[in-house]
Amino acid sequence: MTKRTLALAAFLSSLAPLLPAQGVDKQMLLHPPPDSWPSFFGDYSGRRFSALKEINSTNVQELSLEWATRFTPGPAGTAVNIKSPALLVNGILYFTSPNNGWAADARTGRELWHYAYPPNTGNTNGNRGFGYYGNWLYMETPDGNLVCLDAATGKERWKVRITDPKLDYTTTAAPIVIGNHILVGLGGDHLDNPGFIESVDPETGATQWKTNTTPRKGEPGIETWPDEYAAAHATGQAWIPGSYDPELNLYYLGTGNPNPVMAEQSRKGDNLFTCSILAINPDTGKIVWYYQATPHDTHDWDSTESVIMIDGVVNGKPRKLVAQANRNGYFYVLDRTNGEHILTAPMIEGMNWNLGLNAKGQPIPDPAKYPKPDGTLVMPASGGATNWASTSFDPETNLFYVGVSRTWSMYYQTDTDDHPEGYGGVDSGAGNEGGALIAIDYRTGKIAWKHDYPAGGGSAHMLTTAGHLLFTGNGNNIIAFDPANGKILWHAGLMAPPSNGMTTYMLDGKQHLLVGAGDSLYSFTINKPVK
Repeated sequence: MTKRTLALAAFLSSLAPLLPAQGVDKQMLLHPPPDSWPSFFGDYSGRRFSALKEINSTNVQELSLEWATRFTPGPAGTAVNIKSPALLVNGILYFTSPNNGWAADARTGRELWHYAYPPNTGNTNGNRGFGYYGNWLYMETPDGNLVCLDAATGKERWKVRITDPKLDYTTTAAPIVIGNHILVGLGGDHLDNPGFIESVDPETGATQWKTNTTPRKGEPGIETWPDEYAAAHATGQAWIPGSYDPELNLYYLGTGNPNPVMAEQSRKGDNLFTCSILAINPDTGKIVWYYQATPHDTHDWDSTESVIMIDGVVNGKPRKLVAQANRNGYFYVLDRTNGEHILTAPMIEGMNWNLGLNAKGQPIPDPAKYPKPDGTLVMPASGGATNWASTSFDPETNLFYVGVSRTWSMYYQTDTDDHPEGYGGVDSGAGNEGGALIAIDYRTGKIAWKHDYPAGGGSAHMLTTAGHLLFTGNGNNIIAFDPANGKILWHAGLMAPPSNGMTTYMLDGKQHLLVGAGDSLYSFTINKPVK
């Protein structure tokens, strides 16, 4: 063998750990191995719980920075803000920011490739990450396209139009892969656009099915609207991905608020399927069951928050459940086989916007608290008691973790026309009583423990592990709590507030914790001293 051949062999060998070997298949998505994080929540359950425990409550104080890397934008010039959890497959991290996608070496943080989308006029308020199928990556672009990239090179394979950019949709959602379906959602309620969820073919991008999240003539739910026009222009967007039960073959996700926002006079009724939890057959797009968390929303309280699957016990009997901490201030537990209501419980004190709960556990809106031209004082503010940041459920403590805030707003109706459009009102902050991290017992809805923050707080991403740890963020800090009692065990300062859902995985026999903050990724591990 010549020296040249030996050198080439050595070079190829050095690249081997960085090249996608076997891509993401059905088995990996169903049962992710410890050295991967192949989808938005890590697995289909949405729990954001890891069985890893090399980093644990006894040694977390030894956790330290392994590497930190700052990433720069492409020619579109959009400031980098990493809201997407980083996927990990075969030792490579994949993550996004509006108009940008990257691959980086998980061992060093070194950039391997950068996909830069061309300059455009789309909305760049965020991008929540890639979907991964085979050896291909999928991301939504600000101007309404779905792009497919080669995971090995970052080269664009194709792009297809999923929305009209002139209608001001916000295409920020992370695609979810179920079987041979790439499920995409979208946001945007600046204009009165119809909401929908779409499934596309992973090979070609061709539409497989499209489901309206507000009904059309003859479809179930249209009776909850005054007319077809109001329903067709009422948004109800699905801009956060959901969870999936392979045994029931049901995909669970939340929908956004109805339009016009804060001006309800042209849309009397419950306004299905806005502010709802939906169970959808991913092969057909059919809505199998639904539960509306906020009938006739008038305060911009999307129900797009994480829908987490729990295999639990209710009244001594095993039940398949889903749970959600809702922006409207309530915590919900439902039977995921049929949508039966199990429990509704308040997450914060002081809410004043409803007249109590009906027989289905739904809040009964109080018309006196609708936005008015001269203002109405309501808790919570339109940002909600919580928001889109990922929650977590720990099956070892049986507790559900979420960041909440107690904020007041004056809600003003600004469009008093019989047929208002878009944002028919505004809200203005009228007081903040503080934020907290709370742990909820899903069986009772009671708060098991609560950590009040001295400043800031509110909605924040959560991650729990079998190492008896709960990771979250506050201000510019990443913090580890004892998930059983809320005791702080460790914290580290970052250069910006944590902006994505933290992930954890094993590489080379070591557990790593990864977090994004603004334009940077930070990797932490227990660094053994050199002897």
